[in-house]
Amino acid sequence: MKYLVITEKPSVARSISKVIGAYKHEDGYLEGGDCVVSWCLGHLAEYASPEHYDERYKVWRFDDLPILPEEWKLLISEDKKTQFHVLRKLLRNKDFDYVVNACDAG
Repeated sequence: MKYLVITEKPSVARSISKVIGAYKHEDGYLEGGDCVVSWCLGHLAEYASPEHYDERYKVWRFDDLPILPEEWKLLISEDKKTQFHVLRKLLRNKDFDYVVNACDAG
């Protein structure tokens, strides 16, 4: 069985990969045997702030509340896009039997 481990940051990924034998360095992940270890970089995606839905929400007004968009938008910061796409590709890979969330509980 092949599995994917996702950690919160690269240093944690390196520590875990040493224990489970994922020593081969790839672009955005470590691989070895039956496992792949990759990482987030803090919050890779965040919900868009209200002004992304409508310019009038740049200034908060009680009359506009609650702000409930039809469809919630997720934004990825420019400095994290590369790692986001690495994780998306790994998570879509049908070779993995399961995924382990090794991020902190927060």
